[in-house]
Order: sequence, then structure tokens, then C-alpha cells
Amino acid sequence: MTELDLAGRVVDLVRQLAGPGAEAEVVVTRADLALTRFANSFIHQNVAESGTTVRLRLHVDGRTAAGGGSLVDPDGLTALVERTLAAARLCPPDPAWPGLTPPAPVPSGAAVDEATADASPDERATRVRAFVDAVEGLEAAGYCRTAYRSGAFANSAGHSAVGRAAEAAMDGIARTGGADGVARQCADRLADLDGGALGARAAAKARAAADPVELPPGRYEVVLEPAAVADLLQNLAWYGFNGKRYAERQSFAEPGAAQFDPAVTLVDDPLHASGLPYDLEGTPRRALPLVEAGTTRAVAHDRRSGAEAGTGSTGHGMVGASTFGPLPRNLRLLPTGGTAEVATGPLSAGVTGAVADPDTAALVAGMARGLLVSDFWYTRVLDPKQLVVTGLTRNGVWLVEDGVPTRAVRDFRFTESYPRALGPGRVLGLGRAPVRQPDRVDGFWWEAPALRLASWNFTGGASG
Repeated sequence: MTELDLAGRVVDLVRQLAGPGAEAEVVVTRADLALTRFANSFIHQNVAESGTTVRLRLHVDGRTAAGGGSLVDPDGLTALVERTLAAARLCPPDPAWPGLTPPAPVPSGAAVDEATADASPDERATRVRAFVDAVEGLEAAGYCRTAYRSGAFANSAGHSAVGRAAEAAMDGIARTGGADGVARQCADRLADLDGGALGARAAAKARAAADPVELPPGRYEVVLEPAAVADLLQNLAWYGFNGKRYAERQSFAEPGAAQFDPAVTLVDDPLHASGLPYDLEGTPRRALPLVEAGTTRAVAHDRRSGAEAGTGSTGHGMVGASTFGPLPRNLRLLPTGGTAEVATGPLSAGVTGAVADPDTAALVAGMARGLLVSDFWYTRVLDPKQLVVTGLTRNGVWLVEDGVPTRAVRDFRFTESYPRALGPGRVLGLGRAPVRQPDRVDGFWWEAPALRLASWNFTGGASG
């Protein structure tokens, strides 16, 4: 049976076992996930899993429950319906039930690269070998992964959808002494991941990060590389453009207000890359402008939060949304739009080791004195309403003087409001070449160019 056949079979079982008044929606997803990990410059783990999952949500007698399983034979599907129906009868009434997604056209989504969907361990290992060879004797670690999904949705209102998606990602570090350099990329095609180029980038940054000096905490002008900008986008998505948090007044977002610099345009754009073209509730997924030229326009909604807000779903139904809220998963900071200009300047010998690419170098060249930051990690939210975040730098920080990185700097702790850092007048430049960064969760990604900001609040150095 196809995924759509399975979904339709579960809907029919609900009608048989719960009666014609029950409302049901079913998501069936087949996933083939594979991961090749390496450490100490050799592959130490190659794992893969393949499975089909069925998720059922039903609303009966004014009560709502959801269940899931991986047994797709007739007995397994019947058991899924029976236990979900039993759970619904024990649940409290659900007067805010938003109803089912009505029949609607669903876009076809981006084309799937069959070679990525069928990628072998040898093909991932080839990219790992190229990464390890490119670091030229430094210690290397990381992973290369591929993912393929095919799925279908059906509900008792007559709506259905199908889709396929494939993704590849590589994340690696090179280490020399106590200095690390990082390179990451997410792509629709495994063929677009150049392990050698990523390894050379990580190694150059690791060598340039050796023998760091310690600088005092304080506010510094910064250029954030795409890996660091990805952390901004991730936290903005989880805590800012989240429809549930917005409804609970725990989000900074104020639709209609100019909360960001005019250079900032943010779009949740799931069909920019290969992905399933519908959400967990069957709502078609489309680009959602969240910020246009500095003005906040929207937050993400599923059917429940959208009904409460009076706006409807934006296609962001997902597992766990009732707990932590619907959120953007494919956020892009567009390199165009706004009035900020990219500084231009020549690449010098001092730039080439610390700076990963000419796009970042152009931003660095315009900075009189500041810091070049490769990456953030261990970031935690202190104040959700203002999105004040604390975290650490890693994988390379450099002091920039007169447009040239002059010294590697020891890592900092920072405490900063992300919306304030991106606020009006604070974005001094955007790169022209966005890089898609992988997330720890398959299907999530963050795409951004390098970013130059007027100020970033570093609150502690390596000594405390």
C-alpha cells in the first residue's frame, strides 16, 4: 500500500469504529535516515534506519486525542484507532477544537534528488575522506548525513496530500592544539556537498585561531558568520515568531511595528528547499514573510493558534505544537532588501586564514575595530519576552583592526537581546551569499549570509 492508501485506510477504520460523527486526520511518513560520523580523522560509526510511522488525531464527542505507531498491517492500524479512540473518551472536552483542514490544492514542492534519496555509505564516506584529506594532518571530526521522506495526509473532510523530500548535510571541525575551525552546509543534493572545500575551510580557520589573546568584555562591533547567524534565526523562530508564545504575550513580536533594521527581511520558506509541501494538519506549506524591510508582519500558526488569533493556519502544524507552539522551521535571512550596503575592500593576507569566504571578507573590510565571530553555542534564553539570550562563542573569534583580522581572541560569554541587536540602525551590512545551515532536527534548516552589526554585548571572557 502507498502512504496515501494507508492514510485512507485509517480514516475508513475511524468511520467504522467511531461512527460518522468522528473527525479524523492521518499523517503517514516513510523515512530513510542515514548518518556517517567521524572522529580522530576516521569514520567510527555508520548508522541507518528506515521506517513508516502513522499518526492519527481524532475529535469525537467534543474531545480530542492523538496517537501514533509503526505497525501498518491491518491489526496494527486497527489497534491504533482503538487506543486513540479510548484515549479521546478519557480526555477533557475540547471547546477550542479548530476543525479539520478543508480540501485545498497542495503545491508539488521542490524536486527530489534520487541520488541523495538512495545514497550509499560509500558516497557519504567519500565526502568524509575529502574533508579529512583537506585538513592536511589536523584532527578532524563531524558527520555527513542523508535523509529521504515520502508521505501522505488524509482526513475525514475529504482533504488529502502527498509529498517527497530529500536532504543532505555535513558538519565538521578541524583542530590544531586547542583551536577549532568549523564548516557546515545543508543541501538538497549530496552532490552539492564538497567535503574537500569544507575541510579546507575548517582547517584554515583552525590554524588562524591558534594562540588567542584575551580581550576585556564589553560591547564590540561584530561580523557574524552564517553559522553564528543561524543561532539568531533559530531562537527568533522558537521564541519570537511562535504563534502560541505570541498569544501568551511571551513573544517580542508586534506585527505592523518596525522592530528591525530596514536591511532585515525574514521569510519562512519551506519550499525553497526539498521538503514535504504540507504540515501535520494537511495545510499547504508556503512562504510566510515574517519581517519585511524591518517591519514585523506575521507569526507562525497551526489551526488551533490561528483560530484563536482569527488569522487561520499558516501551515505550521507540527508534533508538539500544543506544548511549545507552532514555529518556523525553514527561516531565511534574505541577502537583498533594505538600505544597508555591503562594505567592499581587498582581500589581504591577514584576512585569508580567519575569513571563510570573500562575502565575509567584504564585511570585515569595512570595520575599523571589532570582532569576527564564527559560531555560537550553548545559547539559553534568559528573558523570552525581550529574547535576551546568553551563550558562548566557539570555533574562532578574531580582533579586526582597520578591516583586517589581526589576532585570534579567546572565547567570550555574551548576553544580548537578539531583536535589539537587529534593531533599526544596528545592521551595518549583509553579505550577498547565503549559506544554508543544518539543524540537529532533520527537516529544520536556517539560511543566512554573514551579518555585520553595530554592537554585541560580551559579558565575560575566558577568565570569568
